[in-house]
Amino acid sequence: MNLSENFILKGTSIGKRFGGLQALQEVNFNVQEGTIFAVIGPNGAGKTTLFNLITGVEKRFEGEFMFKGTVISGTPSHSIANAGIARTFQNVRLFKNLSVLQNVMVGCHGWICPTYFRTVFNIRASNQQENTIRDHAFEMLTFVGMEKKANDQVDSLPLGEQKLLEIARALAAKPRLLLLDEPGAGLNDAEMNTLKEIIFKIREHDITQMIVEHNMKLIMSISERIMVLNFGLKIAEGTPQEILNNERVIEVYLGKEKKNA
Repeated sequence: MNLSENFILKGTSIGKRFGGLQALQEVNFNVQEGTIFAVIGPNGAGKTTLFNLITGVEKRFEGEFMFKGTVISGTPSHSIANAGIARTFQNVRLFKNLSVLQNVMVGCHGWICPTYFRTVFNIRASNQQENTIRDHAFEMLTFVGMEKKANDQVDSLPLGEQKLLEIARALAAKPRLLLLDEPGAGLNDAEMNTLKEIIFKIREHDITQMIVEHNMKLIMSISERIMVLNFGLKIAEGTPQEILNNERVIEVYLGKEKKNA
């Protein structure tokens, strides 16, 4: 089989401009199904912008995305989510007025009857669909180790648990591709180890992951391939070892000049 047939997401000549700022320029990449694909680079490199383009948050851009062989460029964000792409955010976005379990239930919106959505907001309902969704949401909480916090309010959670909750909510959508935007930001060592274990568990369930992260120790220990962006340009892609040995990457991250330049 041609290896290219296993790519779940392809980006071709991706470009995005904000006024006079070229946030991304001619970025090409392929994410192989079932893998962990990392995107790294300094602040302002275009990493989160790339995620926003993939998920339809930003509409107007150059190039084309293909997901599972279908062009999704220009598709509304809810349709992209329903197709099987879920994400978390660099700054945690949770419903503070809902319980932990209710937040995860919101993540089921892509595969439930639209009229059910009102029941998440405490409108009386006792049908089978509610039970199915509640059970699925609780299963996702259990997956990330937060089942004992199901009835807690979100604002009572520390940052590490809020990030895990956001992952559980994204998983509740039953995605085939999960985008994690700086999941390790602000976590202590113990929380980082928990995050790493959950990322590996997600891969075991055949969910492809695309991760933006600044913690190089985490990225080097979990990723099959890494793409490096700098000022909107792709400057390298390869295995963790290839990236560690790439002089251009070293220059960008450590400020070292190339030998014999």
